Amino acid sequence: MKHTLAVIMAGGKGKRLMPLTKDRSKPAIPFGGIYLLIDLTLSNCINSEVYKIIVLPQYKSQTLMQHLEEGWNIFSRDLGHYLKIAPPQMMIGEKWYQGTADSIRQNVHLVEQESPDHMLILSGDHVCKMDYKRFKDFHESCDADATIAAMELDKDIASQYGILEVNNQFQVLGFQEKPQNPKCFHGDNDHVLVSMGIYLFKTHILMDLLKNDDRSDFGRHILPDMLKKFKVMAYPYRKENKIKDIVYFFGDEGERQEGIIESIRDSEYWRDVGSLDSYWNANMDLTGVDPHFNLYGQLWPIRTFQRQYPPVKTVFAQESNPKPRVGKAIDSLVAHGSILSGSTVRNCVLSYNVFVQSWSIVEESVVMENVNIGRHCKIKKAIISEGVKIPPYTEIGVKPQKDRKRFTVTPRGITVVTKENFQT
Repeated sequence: MKHTLAVIMAGGKGKRLMPLTKDRSKPAIPFGGIYLLIDLTLSNCINSEVYKIIVLPQYKSQTLMQHLEEGWNIFSRDLGHYLKIAPPQMMIGEKWYQGTADSIRQNVHLVEQESPDHMLILSGDHVCKMDYKRFKDFHESCDADATIAAMELDKDIASQYGILEVNNQFQVLGFQEKPQNPKCFHGDNDHVLVSMGIYLFKTHILMDLLKNDDRSDFGRHILPDMLKKFKVMAYPYRKENKIKDIVYFFGDEGERQEGIIESIRDSEYWRDVGSLDSYWNANMDLTGVDPHFNLYGQLWPIRTFQRQYPPVKTVFAQESNPKPRVGKAIDSLVAHGSILSGSTVRNCVLSYNVFVQSWSIVEESVVMENVNIGRHCKIKKAIISEGVKIPPYTEIGVKPQKDRKRFTVTPRGITVVTKENFQT
């Protein structure tokens, strides 16, 4: 991967993630307790030995840029490795990035400085473990000019994605951007092949296209027109992506053992965190005994900037009292600095410095940092934004109709709470 340059799109407004994106961009949204979403894409780069990375932020980028400066200053310029942050520079006109293709066009000078053989175009808000080396191997074995990572998804959500039509060798024959009536995948009437928004280009071909075409987007403009003159392939992600890692299991006597698996289960996992419901789903996929997406891999670690907080603390063990008060977390992820004081947290993801007070129950919820939940609260299927102070006896997610009068409630019924909801 020495001659591959990765460019991470990190500038989306994230309108469908409001109010979480009120003060930050999508890639800077907390995930899994201690991470930001962009950490997953960056970790995939490092684990795939991609060490030349450009991040393109735009809207509300301060949180993202501060995180990158504090947590990702790990590259050696002496070895030719780097992470560059490139907000809009107005190099070719006084305008912001107009789309994925335009953002590359506005930074052609950075590409020309490096002169890579290939360009890997990534998104900063995807949840997956993807081996970009395997992606590139497939691209080169097909002698493709461009390759699109693709995945089979249910037909009923096709209108949210770009849809690919391919032949039996996975060469792309057609591209439909968010169609209402998409073509099904190889005769399967229930599924379509969708673009994951991850691309690999031969650099000289991409540069020529961008210099001769001023349109702004890969999915809407550049890729559909490439099909007429160039070889464009679809990379079957679920079939080809294989992440090797160590897994743990228990013997007949309960002893813990470990073994190496050539392709772990979440090799096939991918979520585009573009809505509040998909964000909640992705966090819930981290919980439980055997999570759908595992953060604990040793051979494919997920890196981030670790905050300096004390360990998690659970207090009170008054199980036999008339009013039992026990601090405990069940099937949950709880970040440093959090205190469960005589409260129960079940199937939740808690970020840094969360305080849940006595006799409160929090279930199936994502709680961001510096949240204080008062006594006797009942919270279920919620997203609690950072810095919220929830008064005692508050119920959230228990009566959805009542919640809709005060909070944001998603189509799936997830209640989203921000500081503004409790201002007096």
